[in-house]
Amino acid sequence: MQSMAFQRTLDGVSHAEARSRVEAALKENGFGVITEIDVRSTIKEKLGKDFRNYSILGACNPEIAHRALEQRPEIGLLLPCNVVVSDNDSGGSEVWIVDPAAMIQFVPDQTGLEELMQEARHRLEKTIHSI
Repeated sequence: MQSMAFQRTLDGVSHAEARSRVEAALKENGFGVITEIDVRSTIKEKLGKDFRNYSILGACNPEIAHRALEQRPEIGLLLPCNVVVSDNDSGGSEVWIVDPAAMIQFVPDQTGLEELMQEARHRLEKTIHSI
């Protein structure tokens, strides 16, 4: 079974530093962060409970997204590409980036999307390795 994400552990790296590295690596590979969910703040606000630093970033490569949306408007259900930056129990951070190959499995007819998925996948793999 294929993993749903690329993962990287950053030993001794704070959440803030990991996030900074992630954003720089995304930019270097043609992606920008267009959405953010601060899970820690949301859980505190909605449930009154503490939670570790945990950010969900919505990363988008405008060119790839535009081409995909022109072919299949409903592909927006799978956009943007989610990236998670989280504290771990060892005092470092974890980063997960969704694998577009896993996401495209939800699309019944992938005709015309394979090339775009491979391009996005290649760029996101480069991103996780460069963090």
